[in-house]
Amino acid sequence: MDILITLLLVLVLFGFLAGGVWIGLTLSGVAWVAMELFSSRPAGDAMAVTIWGSASSWTLTALPLFVWMGEILFRTRLSQDMFKGLAPWVERLPGRLLHTNVIGCAIFAAVSGSSAATCATIGKMTLPELKRRGYPDDQVIGTLAGAGTLGLLIPPSIIMIVYGVAADVSISKLFIAGIFPGIMLATLFSGYIIVWALMNPDKIPAATTSYTFMQKLYESRHLIPVVLLIMAVLGSIYSGIATATEAAGVGVIGSLILSLLQGSLNWQSFKESLLGATRLYCMIALILTGAAFLTLAMGYLGLPRALAEFINGLGLSKFMLIVALAAFYILLGCFLDGISMVVLTMGVILPTVTGAGIDLIWFGIFITLVVEMAQITPPVGFNLFVLQGMTKRELTYIARVAMPMFFLMCVAVLLLYFVPGIAIWLPTKM
Repeated sequence: MDILITLLLVLVLFGFLAGGVWIGLTLSGVAWVAMELFSSRPAGDAMAVTIWGSASSWTLTALPLFVWMGEILFRTRLSQDMFKGLAPWVERLPGRLLHTNVIGCAIFAAVSGSSAATCATIGKMTLPELKRRGYPDDQVIGTLAGAGTLGLLIPPSIIMIVYGVAADVSISKLFIAGIFPGIMLATLFSGYIIVWALMNPDKIPAATTSYTFMQKLYESRHLIPVVLLIMAVLGSIYSGIATATEAAGVGVIGSLILSLLQGSLNWQSFKESLLGATRLYCMIALILTGAAFLTLAMGYLGLPRALAEFINGLGLSKFMLIVALAAFYILLGCFLDGISMVVLTMGVILPTVTGAGIDLIWFGIFITLVVEMAQITPPVGFNLFVLQGMTKRELTYIARVAMPMFFLMCVAVLLLYFVPGIAIWLPTKM
């Protein structure tokens, strides 16, 4: 009977999605059908209570603030200044200025929280500059597509906030746990660039400028604003001065001050940033409330318990369970965005994960990593869409040149599994 109910709800879900219904409304619609047909509780009452409860969560307040901070910074000269500050330091590395994609995305990720915003902001700076200097398009676009996903892993992260709310896990600890995995993934990306450059030395333009150490330090002054903002946001969390929500407020104020000092803050840019953040958060909030209602409906039907019992009955080892979940999320990522993936599945997956004895902080970093993979897998890869709009290239071409980054993320997942301390050591020390 559980199988028939599940199949029916899946058909309803994909029917709504195929009909072009918004994801948030689709989740609510599936939950409504489930409650009306297979539960004795009135669907309207359950829907009102659940949506109000999920939407009024104080923890969730951090999300629109971090989204707004990213929107403000998107309209500043931050990316251009970062390029000026980073370029002198990578001139001697194999691959030279290709590393600005990775390092720039890693730095901007620490003040953004959004993969698409990170990819678009750094892309505005590096794509025309690297093209002008003669770097190969496939490596420029591919490394940017992969490095842009660091916006989800390096804190603050929108996905971590969503997961923390869904799994009832400390968002501050998730942020702390994401630091070393973020550095690890950025290192893997830069390592790939170095290996590729050593194998293809003729495709990298020769250095045109030589810098002394003091000149490099002088050019690094352009990095001071973003470093101060990172220290203000993350430092307030890690020192215990502020919660994630309060730190998000600090980030908004800091980004407004930075924008004002750079001369990019005016009434028009302020209004555009506020409207952009409002639109994005309303989309996310609609998905979250719909998913909360669907989670409640599945709880009444007993589907999470049944799924957990089914998976436990398979006798999978912890490693095989992680492999199966990674494959499941990668497949799901071909059709849904990251936030939808997290909120849609947590109610079903978490009982199984906790039953297997998997640490929920570690699992949050794992989920973030596999959601990152979804950002560069067609047909629904947000970074692919961002780069398609910026480069006018075909989606299939961008997905192909980003494939090495996808495989490096698979390596990162394996490293995370076999060395779990990469994610959970730092939170235990804070």
